[in-house]
Amino acid sequence: MQVILQVDVPSLGKAGEIVDVREGYGRNFLLPQKKAVPADPKNIRLLEHQRRVVAAKQAKLKHHAEEILGKLANTSVTISREAGEDDKIFGSVTTKDIAETLRREGFEIDRHFIHLDAPIKSLGVFDVPVKLHAEVSGTIKVWVVKK
Repeated sequence: MQVILQVDVPSLGKAGEIVDVREGYGRNFLLPQKKAVPADPKNIRLLEHQRRVVAAKQAKLKHHAEEILGKLANTSVTISREAGEDDKIFGSVTTKDIAETLRREGFEIDRHFIHLDAPIKSLGVFDVPVKLHAEVSGTIKVWVVKK
């Protein structure tokens, strides 16, 4: 029996795949729990249509991410903090601080797209990686200056 998986099933396959299963497993487990649908011509056409829609949406998101990254390449962020001896700042600069500063400059970037290994705890210039899409990433310059 061939079925199209609707969800990921361990040791069987991922959602959207067409797999061969035993009649009883498909009829008594996968179909009633809505984990799969029969692989008839109608469902296969529907699956192909959904794949095309998802591919178009992903292409649009990637293009949008590339546009934002192109604008970010010429941008640097300046964050001012109180600092003590040895240029150590009080507190730290986190992804939330960087995202808020970018938002004030007109970029709507979620803080989860900004990747810091550890919060910034000293003055200086830092290259911070930004991953806007699975295939689109770059860096932005973050200047941490004394207030």
